[in-house]
Amino acid sequence: MSTYRDFTAPIGSRRAPVLRTAGSRERRSHLSAPRVPTVGIDIGGTKVMAGVVDADGNILEKVRTETPDKSKSPKVVEDTIVELVLDLSDRHDVHAVGIGAAGWVDADRNRVLFAPHLSWRNEPLRDRLAGRLAVPVLVDNDANSAAWAEWRFGAGRGEDHLVMITLGTGIGGAILEDGQVKRGKYGVAGEFGHMQVVPGGHRCPCGNRGCWEQYSSGNALVREAKELAAADSPVAYGIIEHVKGQIGDISGPMITELAREGDAMCIELLQDIGQWLGVGIANLAAALDPSCFVIGGGVSAADELLIAPARDAFKRHLTGRGYRPEARITRAQLGPEAGMVGAADLARLVARRFRRANRRRVERYERYARFAEARRTSSQGSA
Repeated sequence: MSTYRDFTAPIGSRRAPVLRTAGSRERRSHLSAPRVPTVGIDIGGTKVMAGVVDADGNILEKVRTETPDKSKSPKVVEDTIVELVLDLSDRHDVHAVGIGAAGWVDADRNRVLFAPHLSWRNEPLRDRLAGRLAVPVLVDNDANSAAWAEWRFGAGRGEDHLVMITLGTGIGGAILEDGQVKRGKYGVAGEFGHMQVVPGGHRCPCGNRGCWEQYSSGNALVREAKELAAADSPVAYGIIEHVKGQIGDISGPMITELAREGDAMCIELLQDIGQWLGVGIANLAAALDPSCFVIGGGVSAADELLIAPARDAFKRHLTGRGYRPEARITRAQLGPEAGMVGAADLARLVARRFRRANRRRVERYERYARFAEARRTSSQGSA
Protein backbone atom coordinates (compact mmCIF):
# COMPACT_ATOMS: atom_id res chain seq x y z
CA MET A 1 0.00 0.00 0.00
CA SER A 2 1.22 3.51 -0.78
CA THR A 3 2.68 5.56 2.03
CA TYR A 4 0.16 8.31 1.32
CA ARG A 5 -2.85 6.00 1.31
CA ASP A 6 -2.17 4.66 4.81
CA PHE A 7 -4.00 7.64 6.30
CA THR A 8 -7.77 7.45 6.32
CA ALA A 9 -8.54 10.40 8.60
CA PRO A 10 -9.59 13.74 7.07
CA ILE A 11 -6.70 15.86 5.85
CA GLY A 12 -7.06 18.43 8.58
CA SER A 13 -6.75 15.79 11.30
CA ARG A 14 -3.67 13.99 9.97
CA ARG A 15 -0.63 14.07 12.15
CA ALA A 16 1.98 13.76 9.44
CA PRO A 17 5.63 14.56 10.13
CA VAL A 18 6.10 18.13 8.91
CA LEU A 19 9.53 19.32 7.80
CA ARG A 20 10.20 22.51 9.76
CA THR A 21 13.64 23.28 8.40
CA ALA A 22 15.76 21.82 5.64
CA GLY A 23 18.76 24.13 5.73
CA SER A 24 20.93 22.15 8.13
CA ARG A 25 19.94 18.87 6.51
CA GLU A 26 21.04 19.90 3.03
CA ARG A 27 24.53 20.64 4.35
CA ARG A 28 24.97 16.91 4.73
CA SER A 29 26.69 15.36 1.74
CA HIS A 30 24.53 13.93 -1.04
CA LEU A 31 26.84 10.92 -0.83
CA SER A 32 25.39 10.02 2.58
CA ALA A 33 21.75 10.65 1.62
CA PRO A 34 19.53 7.54 1.64
CA ARG A 35 19.28 5.83 -1.74
CA VAL A 36 15.49 5.92 -1.85
CA PRO A 37 13.08 7.12 -4.56
CA THR A 38 11.76 10.65 -4.22
CA VAL A 39 9.32 12.78 -6.19
CA GLY A 40 10.48 15.92 -7.97
CA ILE A 41 8.01 18.54 -9.15
CA ASP A 42 8.73 21.36 -11.59
CA ILE A 43 6.14 24.14 -11.52
CA GLY A 44 6.08 26.62 -14.37
CA GLY A 45 3.66 29.08 -15.84
CA THR A 46 2.14 26.54 -18.25
CA LYS A 47 2.79 23.08 -16.80
CA VAL A 48 3.30 21.10 -13.62
CA MET A 49 5.59 18.10 -14.18
CA ALA A 50 6.15 15.45 -11.51
CA GLY A 51 8.37 12.41 -11.57
CA VAL A 52 9.76 9.65 -9.39
CA VAL A 53 13.56 9.80 -9.47
CA ASP A 54 16.02 7.25 -8.10
CA ALA A 55 19.34 7.97 -6.39
CA ASP A 56 21.22 7.92 -9.70
CA GLY A 57 19.03 10.57 -11.31
CA ASN A 58 17.02 8.13 -13.41
CA ILE A 59 13.36 9.03 -13.94
CA LEU A 60 11.28 5.97 -13.07
CA GLU A 61 7.99 7.58 -14.09
CA LYS A 62 6.73 11.07 -14.80
CA VAL A 63 3.33 12.70 -15.18
CA ARG A 64 2.36 16.22 -16.15
CA THR A 65 -0.63 18.49 -16.34
CA GLU A 66 -1.38 22.07 -17.25
CA THR A 67 -0.82 24.71 -14.59
CA PRO A 68 -4.13 26.13 -13.34
CA ASP A 69 -4.73 29.69 -14.48
CA LYS A 70 -2.80 32.24 -12.42
CA SER A 71 -6.01 34.07 -11.56
CA LYS A 72 -7.06 31.09 -9.44
CA SER A 73 -6.16 30.75 -5.77
CA PRO A 74 -2.80 29.23 -4.68
CA LYS A 75 -4.73 26.31 -3.23
CA VAL A 76 -5.75 25.23 -6.73
CA VAL A 77 -2.09 24.79 -7.72
CA GLU A 78 -1.34 23.04 -4.42
CA ASP A 79 -4.26 20.67 -5.04
CA THR A 80 -2.77 19.85 -8.44
CA ILE A 81 0.62 19.06 -6.86
CA VAL A 82 -0.98 16.80 -4.24
CA GLU A 83 -2.97 14.93 -6.89
CA LEU A 84 0.17 14.23 -8.94
CA VAL A 85 2.10 13.03 -5.89
CA LEU A 86 -0.73 10.76 -4.79
CA ASP A 87 -0.99 9.35 -8.29
CA LEU A 88 2.72 8.50 -8.37
CA SER A 89 2.65 7.13 -4.82
CA ASP A 90 0.12 4.51 -5.88
CA ARG A 91 2.90 2.82 -7.87
CA HIS A 92 6.07 3.86 -6.03
CA ASP A 93 7.32 3.95 -2.43
CA VAL A 94 8.10 7.66 -2.13
CA HIS A 95 10.15 9.00 0.79
CA ALA A 96 10.23 12.78 0.15
CA VAL A 97 8.96 15.43 -2.26
CA GLY A 98 11.03 18.24 -3.79
CA ILE A 99 9.42 21.27 -5.42
CA GLY A 100 11.17 23.43 -8.01
CA ALA A 101 9.10 26.62 -8.23
CA ALA A 102 9.42 29.33 -10.88
CA GLY A 103 9.71 32.20 -8.45
CA TRP A 104 11.60 33.66 -5.52
CA VAL A 105 11.89 31.27 -2.58
CA ASP A 106 12.94 32.51 0.86
CA ALA A 107 16.17 31.43 2.55
CA ASP A 108 14.33 28.85 4.69
CA ARG A 109 12.88 27.30 1.52
CA ASN A 110 9.37 27.44 2.89
CA ARG A 111 7.71 30.46 1.29
CA VAL A 112 7.45 31.40 -2.36
CA LEU A 113 7.90 35.15 -2.00
CA PHE A 114 6.84 35.94 -5.55
CA ALA A 115 6.02 33.90 -8.65
CA PRO A 116 5.49 35.98 -11.81
CA HIS A 117 3.33 33.36 -13.56
CA LEU A 118 1.32 32.20 -10.51
CA SER A 119 -0.73 33.92 -7.82
CA TRP A 120 1.81 33.10 -5.10
CA ARG A 121 2.73 36.03 -2.90
CA ASN A 122 4.56 35.10 0.31
CA GLU A 123 2.97 31.65 0.06
CA PRO A 124 4.07 29.07 2.74
CA LEU A 125 4.17 26.30 0.14
CA ARG A 126 6.37 23.83 2.02
CA ASP A 127 4.33 23.80 5.22
CA ARG A 128 1.03 23.66 3.36
CA LEU A 129 2.10 20.63 1.32
CA ALA A 130 3.87 18.90 4.23
CA GLY A 131 0.62 19.21 6.16
CA ARG A 132 -1.16 17.24 3.45
CA LEU A 133 1.52 14.69 2.56
CA ALA A 134 3.04 12.25 5.03
CA VAL A 135 6.63 12.84 3.91
CA PRO A 136 9.14 15.72 4.16
CA VAL A 137 8.80 18.45 1.54
CA LEU A 138 11.59 20.66 0.21
CA VAL A 139 10.94 23.83 -1.84
CA ASP A 140 13.54 25.61 -3.98
CA ASN A 141 13.78 27.87 -6.99
CA ASP A 142 13.52 25.92 -10.25
CA ALA A 143 16.85 27.23 -11.56
CA ASN A 144 18.59 26.13 -8.35
CA SER A 145 17.03 22.69 -8.78
CA ALA A 146 18.13 22.48 -12.42
CA ALA A 147 21.67 23.56 -11.54
CA TRP A 148 21.86 20.91 -8.83
CA ALA A 149 20.75 18.24 -11.32
CA GLU A 150 23.35 19.28 -13.90
CA TRP A 151 26.06 19.30 -11.23
CA ARG A 152 25.08 15.87 -9.95
CA PHE A 153 24.18 14.06 -13.16
CA GLY A 154 24.74 16.27 -16.19
CA ALA A 155 27.04 18.78 -17.84
CA GLY A 156 28.45 20.14 -14.57
CA ARG A 157 29.74 16.90 -13.08
CA GLY A 158 33.15 17.31 -11.48
CA GLU A 159 32.96 21.12 -11.32
CA ASP A 160 33.47 22.78 -7.94
CA HIS A 161 32.40 26.29 -9.04
CA LEU A 162 29.45 26.26 -11.43
CA VAL A 163 27.01 28.87 -12.68
CA MET A 164 23.87 27.82 -14.51
CA ILE A 165 21.91 30.12 -16.80
CA THR A 166 18.44 29.09 -17.93
CA LEU A 167 17.17 30.76 -21.10
CA GLY A 168 13.42 30.50 -21.43
CA THR A 169 10.76 33.18 -21.47
CA GLY A 170 13.26 35.17 -19.41
CA ILE A 171 16.60 34.34 -17.81
CA GLY A 172 17.04 32.46 -14.56
CA GLY A 173 20.22 31.32 -12.89
CA ALA A 174 21.92 29.58 -10.02
CA ILE A 175 25.34 29.39 -8.34
CA LEU A 176 26.97 26.25 -6.92
CA GLU A 177 30.20 26.24 -4.95
CA ASP A 178 31.76 23.16 -3.40
CA GLY A 179 28.55 21.17 -3.61
CA GLN A 180 26.33 23.87 -2.11
CA VAL A 181 23.68 26.01 -3.81
CA LYS A 182 24.38 29.65 -2.98
CA ARG A 183 21.07 31.35 -2.31
CA GLY A 184 22.17 34.61 -0.73
CA LYS A 185 21.05 36.13 2.55
CA TYR A 186 17.38 36.28 1.56
CA GLY A 187 17.23 33.28 -0.77
CA VAL A 188 16.90 35.13 -4.09
CA ALA A 189 20.45 34.99 -5.49
CA GLY A 190 20.83 34.04 -9.14
CA GLU A 191 18.30 36.43 -10.71
CA PHE A 192 20.82 37.25 -13.41
CA GLY A 193 18.17 38.11 -15.97
CA HIS A 194 17.55 41.44 -14.25
CA MET A 195 21.09 42.75 -14.41
CA GLN A 196 20.99 46.01 -16.36
CA VAL A 197 23.06 45.72 -19.55
CA VAL A 198 21.56 48.60 -21.60
CA PRO A 199 20.70 51.74 -19.56
CA GLY A 200 17.37 53.08 -20.77
CA GLY A 201 16.84 50.01 -22.96
CA HIS A 202 13.77 47.85 -23.48
CA ARG A 203 11.21 47.92 -20.68
CA CYS A 204 11.22 44.71 -18.63
CA PRO A 205 8.16 43.28 -16.83
CA CYS A 206 10.13 43.66 -13.58
CA GLY A 207 9.65 47.43 -13.97
CA ASN A 208 13.19 48.39 -14.97
CA ARG A 209 14.70 49.04 -18.37
CA GLY A 210 17.56 47.33 -20.17
CA CYS A 211 17.56 44.03 -18.25
CA TRP A 212 19.71 41.26 -19.68
CA GLU A 213 16.71 39.04 -20.41
CA GLN A 214 15.32 41.69 -22.74
CA TYR A 215 18.25 40.95 -25.07
CA SER A 216 19.02 37.27 -24.55
CA SER A 217 15.93 35.13 -23.95
CA GLY A 218 13.05 33.43 -25.70
CA ASN A 219 10.98 36.60 -25.46
CA ALA A 220 13.77 38.68 -27.00
CA LEU A 221 14.20 36.19 -29.83
CA VAL A 222 10.50 36.18 -30.72
CA ARG A 223 10.16 39.95 -30.31
CA GLU A 224 12.93 40.63 -32.82
CA ALA A 225 11.51 38.15 -35.33
CA LYS A 226 8.02 39.63 -35.08
CA GLU A 227 9.31 43.18 -35.49
CA LEU A 228 11.12 42.26 -38.69
CA ALA A 229 8.12 40.37 -39.99
CA ALA A 230 5.73 43.22 -39.12
CA ALA A 231 7.99 45.64 -40.99
CA ASP A 232 7.74 43.32 -44.01
CA SER A 233 11.53 43.15 -44.12
CA PRO A 234 12.91 41.20 -47.10
CA VAL A 235 15.04 39.11 -44.70
CA ALA A 236 11.84 37.95 -42.96
CA TYR A 237 10.09 36.54 -46.03
CA GLY A 238 11.01 32.98 -45.11
CA ILE A 239 9.35 33.08 -41.69
CA ILE A 240 6.39 35.12 -42.99
CA GLU A 241 5.76 32.43 -45.59
CA HIS A 242 6.18 29.72 -42.94
CA VAL A 243 3.41 31.22 -40.75
CA LYS A 244 1.29 32.14 -43.80
CA GLY A 245 1.30 35.79 -42.79
CA GLN A 246 0.09 35.12 -39.23
CA ILE A 247 2.89 36.96 -37.44
CA GLY A 248 1.42 36.19 -34.04
CA ASP A 249 2.17 32.50 -34.63
CA ILE A 250 5.93 33.04 -34.63
CA SER A 251 7.56 31.14 -31.74
CA GLY A 252 11.01 30.41 -30.41
CA PRO A 253 11.07 26.71 -31.39
CA MET A 254 9.95 27.71 -34.89
CA ILE A 255 12.85 30.14 -35.22
CA THR A 256 15.29 27.46 -34.07
CA GLU A 257 13.84 24.97 -36.55
CA LEU A 258 14.13 27.40 -39.46
CA ALA A 259 17.68 28.32 -38.42
CA ARG A 260 18.65 24.65 -38.57
CA GLU A 261 17.17 24.53 -42.07
CA GLY A 262 19.38 27.43 -43.12
CA ASP A 263 17.07 30.47 -42.85
CA ALA A 264 19.51 33.41 -42.78
CA MET A 265 17.37 35.71 -40.63
CA CYS A 266 16.73 33.08 -37.97
CA ILE A 267 20.43 32.21 -37.84
CA GLU A 268 21.26 35.89 -37.41
CA LEU A 269 18.69 36.31 -34.65
CA LEU A 270 20.15 33.39 -32.71
CA GLN A 271 23.62 34.86 -33.19
CA ASP A 272 22.40 38.17 -31.75
CA ILE A 273 20.87 36.41 -28.75
CA GLY A 274 24.07 34.40 -28.33
CA GLN A 275 26.27 37.48 -28.43
CA TRP A 276 24.23 39.15 -25.69
CA LEU A 277 24.46 35.89 -23.76
CA GLY A 278 28.25 36.04 -24.01
CA VAL A 279 28.32 39.64 -22.77
CA GLY A 280 26.31 38.72 -19.70
CA ILE A 281 28.43 35.65 -19.02
CA ALA A 282 31.58 37.78 -19.16
CA ASN A 283 30.07 40.09 -16.52
CA LEU A 284 29.23 37.10 -14.33
CA ALA A 285 32.77 35.74 -14.75
CA ALA A 286 34.15 39.05 -13.52
CA ALA A 287 31.96 38.87 -10.43
CA LEU A 288 31.91 35.14 -9.62
CA ASP A 289 34.90 33.55 -11.43
CA PRO A 290 33.35 30.07 -11.89
CA SER A 291 35.02 27.19 -13.67
CA CYS A 292 31.96 26.36 -15.78
CA PHE A 293 28.82 27.98 -17.19
CA VAL A 294 25.98 25.57 -18.01
CA ILE A 295 23.35 26.95 -20.42
CA GLY A 296 19.90 25.41 -20.09
CA GLY A 297 16.28 26.30 -20.72
CA GLY A 298 14.20 26.01 -23.88
CA VAL A 299 16.31 28.40 -25.98
CA SER A 300 19.39 26.25 -25.41
CA ALA A 301 17.83 23.72 -27.82
CA ALA A 302 19.48 25.84 -30.55
CA ASP A 303 22.77 24.34 -29.32
CA GLU A 304 25.83 25.66 -31.23
CA LEU A 305 23.73 28.16 -33.18
CA LEU A 306 23.45 29.93 -29.81
CA ILE A 307 26.44 28.67 -27.79
CA ALA A 308 29.14 29.34 -30.43
CA PRO A 309 28.44 33.09 -30.72
CA ALA A 310 28.12 33.23 -26.92
CA ARG A 311 31.63 31.79 -26.55
CA ASP A 312 33.00 34.32 -29.06
CA ALA A 313 31.40 37.29 -27.29
CA PHE A 314 32.52 35.95 -23.91
CA LYS A 315 36.15 35.88 -25.05
CA ARG A 316 35.90 39.43 -26.47
CA HIS A 317 34.37 40.92 -23.31
CA LEU A 318 36.07 38.94 -20.55
CA THR A 319 37.95 41.13 -18.11
CA GLY A 320 41.68 40.30 -18.18
CA ARG A 321 41.29 38.19 -21.32
CA GLY A 322 44.49 36.50 -22.32
CA TYR A 323 45.85 36.63 -18.76
CA ARG A 324 43.40 34.41 -16.89
CA PRO A 325 41.88 30.95 -17.24
CA GLU A 326 38.59 30.98 -19.16
CA ALA A 327 35.53 29.23 -17.81
CA ARG A 328 34.05 26.41 -19.85
CA ILE A 329 30.69 27.18 -21.51
CA THR A 330 28.54 24.17 -22.26
CA ARG A 331 24.94 23.27 -22.95
CA ALA A 332 22.92 21.51 -20.24
CA GLN A 333 22.45 17.78 -20.75
CA LEU A 334 19.25 16.95 -18.86
CA GLY A 335 16.84 19.03 -20.92
CA PRO A 336 13.42 20.09 -19.59
CA GLU A 337 13.52 17.44 -16.84
CA ALA A 338 16.51 19.04 -15.06
CA GLY A 339 14.41 21.03 -12.58
CA MET A 340 12.34 17.99 -11.69
CA VAL A 341 15.37 15.71 -11.28
CA GLY A 342 17.21 18.30 -9.18
CA ALA A 343 14.24 18.90 -6.89
CA ALA A 344 13.87 15.16 -6.32
CA ASP A 345 17.57 14.74 -5.56
CA LEU A 346 17.60 17.67 -3.14
CA ALA A 347 14.61 16.08 -1.41
CA ARG A 348 16.65 12.94 -0.83
CA LEU A 349 18.83 14.97 1.53
CA VAL A 350 15.86 15.38 3.87
CA ALA A 351 14.36 11.93 3.29
CA ARG A 352 16.39 10.52 6.20
CA ARG A 353 14.09 12.42 8.58
CA PHE A 354 11.09 10.45 7.35
CA ARG A 355 13.04 7.18 7.44
CA ARG A 356 14.17 7.80 11.01
CA ALA A 357 10.63 8.67 12.10
CA ASN A 358 9.36 5.46 10.52
CA ARG A 359 12.13 3.44 12.15
CA ARG A 360 11.37 4.91 15.58
CA ARG A 361 7.68 4.20 15.08
CA VAL A 362 8.38 0.57 14.19
CA GLU A 363 10.75 0.19 17.14
CA ARG A 364 8.14 1.67 19.47
CA TYR A 365 5.49 -0.77 18.27
CA GLU A 366 7.93 -3.67 18.61
CA ARG A 367 8.78 -2.68 22.17
CA TYR A 368 5.10 -2.39 23.02
CA ALA A 369 4.40 -5.81 21.48
CA ARG A 370 7.22 -7.38 23.51
CA PHE A 371 5.97 -5.70 26.68
CA ALA A 372 2.39 -6.84 26.05
CA GLU A 373 3.56 -10.39 25.34
CA ALA A 374 5.65 -10.43 28.53
CA ARG A 375 2.66 -9.29 30.61
CA ARG A 376 0.44 -11.86 28.98
CA THR A 377 2.97 -14.63 29.68
CA SER A 378 3.39 -13.43 33.27
CA SER A 379 -0.34 -13.37 33.97
CA GLN A 380 -0.80 -16.85 32.48
CA GLY A 381 2.06 -18.20 34.63
CA SER A 382 0.63 -16.76 37.85
CA ALA A 383 -2.80 -18.26 37.07
